Amino acid sequence: MAHEWAKGHGGVLPSTREEKRQFKELLKSRMIAMDEDNYKEAIDASFKVFAPRGINADLQKIINDSCTEVGSNSSDFWVMMAALKEFIVNEGCGEAPLEGSIPDMTSSTEHYINLQKIYQAKSEADFLVMEQRVENILKKIGRDPNSISKATIKSFCKNARKLKVCRYRLIEDEFNNPSLPELQKYLTDEDYSFAMGFYILLRAVDRYAANFNSFPGQFDGGMDEDISRLKTTAVSLLNDLGCNGLTLTEDLINEMCRFGAAELHSVAAFVGGIASQEVIKLITKQFVPMCGTYIFNGIDHKSQLLTLQVQAANP
Repeated sequence: MAHEWAKGHGGVLPSTREEKRQFKELLKSRMIAMDEDNYKEAIDASFKVFAPRGINADLQKIINDSCTEVGSNSSDFWVMMAALKEFIVNEGCGEAPLEGSIPDMTSSTEHYINLQKIYQAKSEADFLVMEQRVENILKKIGRDPNSISKATIKSFCKNARKLKVCRYRLIEDEFNNPSLPELQKYLTDEDYSFAMGFYILLRAVDRYAANFNSFPGQFDGGMDEDISRLKTTAVSLLNDLGCNGLTLTEDLINEMCRFGAAELHSVAAFVGGIASQEVIKLITKQFVPMCGTYIFNGIDHKSQLLTLQVQAANP
């Protein structure tokens, strides 16, 4: 149906909202009965036909990375990325290797299996080309051409369209060399100012504890003095970070003193669960881990991710 549409529209697929609506109506018009599931599935999945060809922006960014210029010390990942870059330009004609699987759909068994075989054959052909390119690159950089296993290359091909590179720095770097534009942006952004305020106050509390050997609001009595000290500490911290003239709300400072360094079991368990989940992602190198500073606001049950560091140049 998409091929038929393109033939009647100068070879172009639907792009505007009205054209997409018309395409769905065209699909509906071919239905003989209202219970034809394959047509219903086609209508629901029609947005996939409209998607632009080629690789996504994330993958394009990785391909353009300087690390794809590999050498003898390059990791297996970047060797395979260099091969993928060559594949996309040559055999892929602008596309990454085909994954090979197809979704479940209403179809006769015969048609479904035949279609599945076509996709699997193309996937296998793409893998063989990638395998050869990886071997050629390994030879070129003076490494054993079989040092990257077939299973690793096959897994790489299967996930090539969903690759993402995350780069991190030490927490020490975030503390000592934060990104001033990001700090200022978050502090003045209504959607992020609350999370950023908590971040500043958490750091201010650490400085407060180092200066006064206690946490603000930890002991009964003297709450007003603690609030005043914490406010002064927070302003000093903001100035040290280069955010001169910016302040935090009184409500936020009062709240930080009110709970007096308490640790709620439910919040601690939730944050611990998030941390362990991210560790598993990093160890297994599966799924996309968070890249930034995670702030959980237990008052509003809201989580936000802040990018506070200048991004590192190396992976």
